[in-house]
Amino acid sequence: MAETTSYRRSLGLLELVSLGVGGTIGSGIFVVPGIAARLTGVWSLGAWLIVAVSASCVLFSLASVSARFTDSGGFYSLFESVFGRKMAAPLIVIYLVSSVFGISTIAAGIGQYIGYFGLSQVLIIEIGIIAGFCCINIIGISLAGKTETILTLIKIVPLILIALLLLPFVRMENLAPAAPLTAAGLLATVIIVYWPFTGFEISAIPVEETTDPRLIKKSLICVMAIVVSVYLLLNIALIGSVGAAVLAASPAPVATAAALVIADAGPFVVCIGIVAMLSAINAYIVGTSRILQNLSARFRIPRLRELGGRGTPVYALVAGCGISAALLLFSNHFAELASISVITTLIPYLFFCIASWILVKETRMRVVSAAGALSTFAILILYFLL
Repeated sequence: MAETTSYRRSLGLLELVSLGVGGTIGSGIFVVPGIAARLTGVWSLGAWLIVAVSASCVLFSLASVSARFTDSGGFYSLFESVFGRKMAAPLIVIYLVSSVFGISTIAAGIGQYIGYFGLSQVLIIEIGIIAGFCCINIIGISLAGKTETILTLIKIVPLILIALLLLPFVRMENLAPAAPLTAAGLLATVIIVYWPFTGFEISAIPVEETTDPRLIKKSLICVMAIVVSVYLLLNIALIGSVGAAVLAASPAPVATAAALVIADAGPFVVCIGIVAMLSAINAYIVGTSRILQNLSARFRIPRLRELGGRGTPVYALVAGCGISAALLLFSNHFAELASISVITTLIPYLFFCIASWILVKETRMRVVSAAGALSTFAILILYFLL
């Protein structure tokens, strides 16, 4: 196979934002509101706000140092320059593990949603979806970026419309707490709510394929603005319209609330959920393959470091997707796969913040970095304790 010397720069701001939003807004928003409401009722809105602040601090920390890895190397270059090679390699491997499990997690989620329509052979469909998006990415980053933009728009617009349509049904009594808040309950809710916020960093991964590396910082900020706005608006609309108790009892909280304005909303919301996860799986495949190729190039691993004639990491794409598909043969349980993906994502998040605190001397940015590091570290500890 022919080997090119560099990636092709074809991603603009829209594609980068789509990758970040696509990787973040997936299945979590369709499941977690019900779980969070079950844990702390109306107080769960506070957990969404806390996590939004924590994730934003991580994002701003990453954005503040993004200019330091605009040529090549990506996250590895950042970690190596701050923590040294012995720390950089394990951190990238941990992030790679999170990405591979992320692909499997999303595929398993798609399988659950497909089961709504009574289809059999769900596992084969899941593996087929991974293979299909692998092929799209092999064709080229331009096609993958355009695909991501289309899928992201298809899922974001209905979510915003559902939230806006539910706002007239919001009742103040539904926003009044029915029980006092406990520290344990809030902490447990914060942990589960962090899951839907992971994935925004994918915008910063294909740095060598952007038309202007300076767009990385802008894209990250845009991603978090969109994600936080959609999540907070939708959760207020969900709890305010049907109440925390109803939301907590529903396995499909968005569909339950949407039924107020859309008759038989189940199939409609399921389709949105599937599109959301298709978008997320494409974004994760882009990120995973680039991380794997970069790591392989650093350590001179044959084949995996090569780029194909279209400027895509063909072998890295096939390897990453192949491992993710194989994981489904051992576990096709969404919750199990998601727990591994989340915990291995939060570790690099912690080090993004530490790197920013070390490299950026501005007091305001150091406060943000410290807040991100402390909150992420606390969530990691609490994850294992609770």
